Amino acid sequence: MQTANSTSIDITVVVPLYNEAESLPELMEWINRVMRENSFSYEVIMVDDGSSDTSWDVLQQLRSTFPQLRGVKFQRNYGKSAALQVGFERAQGEVVITMDADLQDSPDEIPALRQMVQEQGYDIVSGWKKRRYDPLLSKRLPSKLFNSTVRMVSGIKLHDMNCGLKAYRKQVVKSIEVYGEMHRYIPVIAKQAGFKRIGEKEVHHQERKYGQTKFGMERFVNGFLDLFSVVFVSKFGKRPMHFFGVLGMLMFLIGGMATVWLIVSKLYAQSQGNVFRPVADQPLFYIALVTVVVGIQLFLAGFLGELIARSTPERNRYLIEVDTAK
Repeated sequence: MQTANSTSIDITVVVPLYNEAESLPELMEWINRVMRENSFSYEVIMVDDGSSDTSWDVLQQLRSTFPQLRGVKFQRNYGKSAALQVGFERAQGEVVITMDADLQDSPDEIPALRQMVQEQGYDIVSGWKKRRYDPLLSKRLPSKLFNSTVRMVSGIKLHDMNCGLKAYRKQVVKSIEVYGEMHRYIPVIAKQAGFKRIGEKEVHHQERKYGQTKFGMERFVNGFLDLFSVVFVSKFGKRPMHFFGVLGMLMFLIGGMATVWLIVSKLYAQSQGNVFRPVADQPLFYIALVTVVVGIQLFLAGFLGELIARSTPERNRYLIEVDTAK
């Protein structure tokens, strides 16, 4: 069996972790057993996201037993997205598997996930924890609402968008960037990058064996905000004027037409000898004025956004699948 130092690696397992010292030895043993049974060459990249327990010391000890294990330690807690991004940058395997470190994801699923990527042609295969052991009110119900919203907005028909157990073709993780809290939307980000072969596999979910969850209810609020960010950046990241400019012109036209209507109404009433209110005494005039000002500000925001977008080094970065022109 090949080691992580070999030139060809079948699978890279990326494991972000935060204060999971108790589960790491069992997880590594489990991964190693699955890989040996299937004769896979592999590496495991565990990214310690600023743990305050002995997780890093445990990783160092495990490296003496498992040469396939590589570790990265953050100086402070940056979040799961940062840990995944660092793991993706270092991954060498043809298929990249992500899983959580809490033993709720089963490494026994790895062979089937790899098969779906390598043989069935999927770019991404996401796990679906159909039967979950998480609390109903704090996790399962909010998760159902979250996933249904993402399906509606993104058009990606996954039951469990945020499942930590996923498989990726190597090209996918080398082509996308995960930042902030965008790990929840990796399938959405990948689809926007042109990787549209996204599948799903029902996976076994286990009860947490050690410790407690590191995520609170605030993640669902942040999750919906991040969804809007992902959708906006994907559609208007390189052409912000198409959003702000159109909206600004619309506001400007509404305010301008309202102002013209007020003036024309006054002149008409004046020509007919009817009683009329001065334009500046009417509430609609001030609403129209505010609308015009907001429209100008939105238009300027779009203009500034265009200047910034054209100054970024990624403005002409395009993902190329095949190039026979060289």
